[in-house]
Amino acid sequence: MQRLYDFLRRHPTWVDSFWAVVLFGISAASTWKLGADQGHHGPRAAMLAVSVVMSVVIALRRRFPEQMLMLAAATGLAQLVLDVETTAANFAMLVIVCTNAAVGARWASRFGLYAGLCAAPLAQIRWPQEEASLPGNLAIVLFQTVPFVLAWVLGDSMRTRRAYFAQLEERAARLEKEREAQAKVAVAAERARIARELHDVVAHNVSVMVVQADGAAYVLDAAPDQAKKALETISSTGRQALAEMRRLLGVLRTGEHKEVGEYVPQPDVEQIDDLVEQCRSSGLPVDFKVEGTPRPLPSGVELTAYRIVQEALTNTRKHGGPNTGASVRLVYFDDGLGLLVEDDGKGAPHEMYEEGGADGQGHGLIGMRERVGMVGGTLDAGPRPGGGFRISALLPLKPAH
Repeated sequence: MQRLYDFLRRHPTWVDSFWAVVLFGISAASTWKLGADQGHHGPRAAMLAVSVVMSVVIALRRRFPEQMLMLAAATGLAQLVLDVETTAANFAMLVIVCTNAAVGARWASRFGLYAGLCAAPLAQIRWPQEEASLPGNLAIVLFQTVPFVLAWVLGDSMRTRRAYFAQLEERAARLEKEREAQAKVAVAAERARIARELHDVVAHNVSVMVVQADGAAYVLDAAPDQAKKALETISSTGRQALAEMRRLLGVLRTGEHKEVGEYVPQPDVEQIDDLVEQCRSSGLPVDFKVEGTPRPLPSGVELTAYRIVQEALTNTRKHGGPNTGASVRLVYFDDGLGLLVEDDGKGAPHEMYEEGGADGQGHGLIGMRERVGMVGGTLDAGPRPGGGFRISALLPLKPAH
């Protein structure tokens, strides 16, 4: 049955042709029995011709709806002029009115409605019921007009329903495209976030390891204890870098074999103290102060604050030159967190500092600005009067809308 139904849907003209043959057979049979010699108007041949034309209208109604409507209207007018009374074949007029209301052009739909409203009155005027009174004739007209109105209403409802489903399909397709676009944007944003995290982890920890390795090599023979301490710092810094790298790469992993506690949590404001101690142990004097009353902050704000301090101290160590000192200030406001990181370095020029390296490939300040922008804050970075560099940021507790 499903195959038959699919076949009929693919060949609608064949279905219409079958019903056209059925209609012609019924009309021809009634014409043969109720010929003109039994009191009906019009010769038998004319009635058969009307049956043939109306059958063609049924057969081609979906392929040429507007043309078949005009053919049916012309045939109806010919019946009126030639005095060929209506037969069973005239049922095709109801079908073609419904078809044009459903799939035809708008003008054809309106024309079919108006023609249907005029068909019954004209037929009653041409072939009145002599034994019926005037109210009776009016009732007959009303009774014959109702089917045309119902046929048009049915077809128009089908058109409206089809348009509604087409709109739903279009909307679903549009939403699917928007979903795909949003997914691509989310993937790009996640990649950018991971890239920033990797930059911060690698730039900070590797720079500490390089400084300590250089120092260990320099004092290896003269001061073995200092060299041993530097190597321990390198070891601990490397482990910390591996832990953070493992956490970041874990975001990219898929599967069900993740162990609980495999990834460390993201850094927060409380770990800035450990970061400062790490910088001090690597030979960079850092003055760290906290002002205001510490309190829990949104995780995005805490991570941003930690990464800004980390990047600022890394740049100080890389570009500040010898005998450079730094200071870090955290200020808790009622509506946000303030950061101020300064150094008194006399090393690399401002352009190199801002790019993040002498090769011009770094993204230090760019990453800072992106992080601050994500939480709705502001960042100000630039050289200090008399030398050194200053980075100040204000991170609101609630992102700006």
